[in-house]
Amino acid sequence: MAPRRRCPTCGSREWHKEPLGGLIACSEGHVLQNYRSETNEADDYAGPHMTNKRKLKNTKEKKERGSKADPQLYHGARGRYHYFLCQQLILRMQVEAITKLWSLPPEFEAICRDIWGLHVSLLANPPPAEPYLFTQEGKKDDKFSIDLQDGSAHGAANSPPLNRSSDDENNEDDRSSSGGDSEMEELLRENSEISSSSEEEGEGEGNHGPRNPSRARIDGWRRTRTTRSIESLASTLAVLVVAFWQLRIPIMYQDLMRVIASYKLPYLDPVRLLPLSVSSHLTKHNSQALSPHRVPNIFSVHKLAARLSKKLYATYGVFTPECNAAPLLWRLTKDVGQTPTLYALAKQVAYILELPLTLHSSLAPGVRRVKAKDSEGHKYDNVPPEVALMATIIIVVKMAYGLDGKPRIPIEEGDPVVALPRIDEWRELLKNLDDGRDKDKLFSSESDITISNLDDGLLDEYLGFCQHALLGQQQQPGKLGSADDIARNLFPVEHDARRETTIEVEELPKIRLRAGKLDRGLTGEKAARPGESYAIWNSRDAFGTLASEYGAVVGGSV
Repeated sequence: MAPRRRCPTCGSREWHKEPLGGLIACSEGHVLQNYRSETNEADDYAGPHMTNKRKLKNTKEKKERGSKADPQLYHGARGRYHYFLCQQLILRMQVEAITKLWSLPPEFEAICRDIWGLHVSLLANPPPAEPYLFTQEGKKDDKFSIDLQDGSAHGAANSPPLNRSSDDENNEDDRSSSGGDSEMEELLRENSEISSSSEEEGEGEGNHGPRNPSRARIDGWRRTRTTRSIESLASTLAVLVVAFWQLRIPIMYQDLMRVIASYKLPYLDPVRLLPLSVSSHLTKHNSQALSPHRVPNIFSVHKLAARLSKKLYATYGVFTPECNAAPLLWRLTKDVGQTPTLYALAKQVAYILELPLTLHSSLAPGVRRVKAKDSEGHKYDNVPPEVALMATIIIVVKMAYGLDGKPRIPIEEGDPVVALPRIDEWRELLKNLDDGRDKDKLFSSESDITISNLDDGLLDEYLGFCQHALLGQQQQPGKLGSADDIARNLFPVEHDARRETTIEVEELPKIRLRAGKLDRGLTGEKAARPGESYAIWNSRDAFGTLASEYGAVVGGSV
């Protein structure tokens, strides 16, 4: 039991409550200050006593708990702004590295800068502008204004992504965001999103009722995954691809993946290349998002580039031209060890098939309608152009050689197959080319080789590769990544004055192959003419039998 308080006047510990005044007094009659208890009698029929007590609050101020968060790390709107700032700096490094590596024209940097600005403006949740209060060091403004601005910035950064589908991206981009009240614009946008989602539900379910909740969860997960991929570091590669297409530079996605795997293009763990004053403010999640450890998938990069080109045309009217298909087709023809005759045949077949040579199928011209039920557009034709051209080459090879176990021998002198190499010699050359590609991928992230399988020569090469991959150019003065020269190298980027663009490609061995033989005397079922029959295998038959010749050609063409 707590001890009784002493009277400050007489020191007595005996207290009593006066019945009339509700005051506390000691045995000597001294009244206790700062305390009063009142009891009032009600005159109504209820008759209960109402007691009103009044106590003085403790005026002692409590100590504020100090935050344990690291003040060097940026969160919220400031962290999101800093994340895209690091992406932009990495893009500048990539532009400088690829410009020096392939001797690109100086206009390439300007195009990448403009495309990057448009890409950031096309995001569903664009990064906020740099908060003004954070840039003023040593100045403390009014606390209310700081809280107000921080709250608005965090609300914009933490707001969920818009519930928009890929079919309604054009309608959302065409809507103007200027003018009017911001709250009214938000209500109109939500209304349009609800109407568009209801239309999609009606089309997908045939107006049979609401959408399945599990289906809604899957759609939400897909939207979140798409938003993350669009805001990932792979978006810088999509900007580079669109810039290459704008200049009609005939590159393939494999060219970018090759320089990324060799650490010549800053993409794998690029946070170590950033200045310490920039990387020290990254949180754990932002640092992980900016540090991919594997070469990106070709189709994922193509999907991002195709979406970017489509949004650029739908929103700003910036049209991405078709790819430079002729050099690409000739490179693919040389990669499989074929002759200009097959190049001409593949070009003719590609013209008949009307292959879309644009980044997105919606940007390609319409196809010719042979039948009334034929489609007028290239729906679902969103594969990379080099994949479509390689498929055309394989079709021509199957028509020329068969690749089904039955020989194809021409019987006329004007047959173009006579100018193609013989099937046995060409298969041997294709195997040698495939082995050479495997050697180039020896130190890539996809290789399963171990240190015990390396000899002395390969071990020295691997140590040199590790030194370049882990240390980069930080130890070399005057290079990109050096703390002394990073400002001079990046702001602005210096370019070579040469206009010739050179892309590193594989050097093929010079081997002379014999042309196909012409035989007029073969008749019967053993030999057939080229193009007489065309075997097709079901791609879904995983346990089916596939001709060895066809499997070798497809495997060597990948």
